Amino acid sequence: MSKVSPLNKSFCLQTVCEGNYKKIIRLIPGLRYLSSSAQGFSQGKPMLHVQILEQTPYTKTIQLSHFFTEDSTLLLEPAVKIRVYFDVCIAEVLRDYKRVEVASAITDIRRSKDIMDYKWRLNYFLEKWLDHCLKTDYTFIDDVQELVAEA
Repeated sequence: MSKVSPLNKSFCLQTVCEGNYKKIIRLIPGLRYLSSSAQGFSQGKPMLHVQILEQTPYTKTIQLSHFFTEDSTLLLEPAVKIRVYFDVCIAEVLRDYKRVEVASAITDIRRSKDIMDYKWRLNYFLEKWLDHCLKTDYTFIDDVQELVAEA
């Protein structure tokens, strides 16, 4: 997934997670106030879909995906599960559509280097994907806005 391998992954991971938070907030400005889901639209690009999986007063766990249709089949990829920490302004990937959550992938906490490598790859991917999404000028509409517009 990632050929970039910084010397101090711990520091770099923190920096990437902080940057990912800023990018997610720019991409989905109303994220903090979403209660269920929203769709992002951009001219000629696949729709983005954000689903709220869990929320607490200071965090929100979301799934962010592109929404594709292939041969009458709906496909959500890359289906990245992200925990957004509003109090410390960090967004951390928990898993993507091809990989299990970190806690399931590496259960031996003594293998901290493997855990850091795994987390680094997931979050570096998110950084690059968010850069791509931000370049395409998506506009997000949540389910509540759609219901108001229809009334």
